[in-house]
Amino acid sequence: MPILVCGSLAFDTIMTFEGRFAEQILPSQLHILNVSFLVPGLRREYGGCAGNIAYGLRQLGAQAVPLATLGNDGGEYLDRLRALGVDVSHVSSVGESYTAQAMIMTDRDNNQITAFHPGAMSMAHDNPVPPRGDIAVAIISPDGRDAMLTHARQLHDAGVPFVFDPGQGLPMFNGEELRQFIALASWVTLNDYEAQMLCDRTGLTLDSIAAQVRGLIVTLGAEGCDVWDGTEKTRIAGVAATSIVDPTGCGDAFRAALLHGLEQGWPLQRCAELGNRMGATKIASRGGQNYTI
Repeated sequence: MPILVCGSLAFDTIMTFEGRFAEQILPSQLHILNVSFLVPGLRREYGGCAGNIAYGLRQLGAQAVPLATLGNDGGEYLDRLRALGVDVSHVSSVGESYTAQAMIMTDRDNNQITAFHPGAMSMAHDNPVPPRGDIAVAIISPDGRDAMLTHARQLHDAGVPFVFDPGQGLPMFNGEELRQFIALASWVTLNDYEAQMLCDRTGLTLDSIAAQVRGLIVTLGAEGCDVWDGTEKTRIAGVAATSIVDPTGCGDAFRAALLHGLEQGWPLQRCAELGNRMGATKIASRGGQNYTI
């Protein structure tokens, strides 16, 4: 059955800095920070969470239905999604804006600095959850702030189970809003940094969050992830990558695997195992949409 992917579509400009950020920044001079990085490597990729997740779902043979917004420069992205076999019937276009743009710089230790222009994504709340009865599961991934709030409520009201995975969008919300997301969601997924921020802002513990949803996953990078299925916590071991080339889109590859497993009715631990394998596969390729499984 189709999987609804609420999130961003963006163009990623990815730059490679051959040094280390930490060696270029003087802690004593942060109040007058003025740095410049020479980036010999530069490329443009298709990105955004909805696009990357849809790509991963198609790699797994799943039906991906992104709910997202493009700008007046998004025609080539639409063509790409169609060529991948993605259902683009709920991708809208905003003529007066550019498609969202992410400028991502990665150093030799795979640390990243990102600048993001939201563009058409800021109007994503005007693109509602479609009234269709064939959606098996959905995800609220990073998107415009109003869109994430609106789509979560619409999915809940429509009876569609969904994953709340705020990612880099988490800082946009206060404690009350985050508690509301948890109350509406069926599953919550975060990385370890986001999990700490969620707990700090809501005043909840991970155990208490897990008690409110069907499942909670906290990813731990190469160490794997912790999975709460109800109140039972399990560590799912990480999968070693054949090479570490580019971390961009690893989280989205994990999200795609999770959604595929949930749609198939798998136990959450099995979903997470596939997510770890997908993430390890993705990190060996450049860009969020160039790996194959």
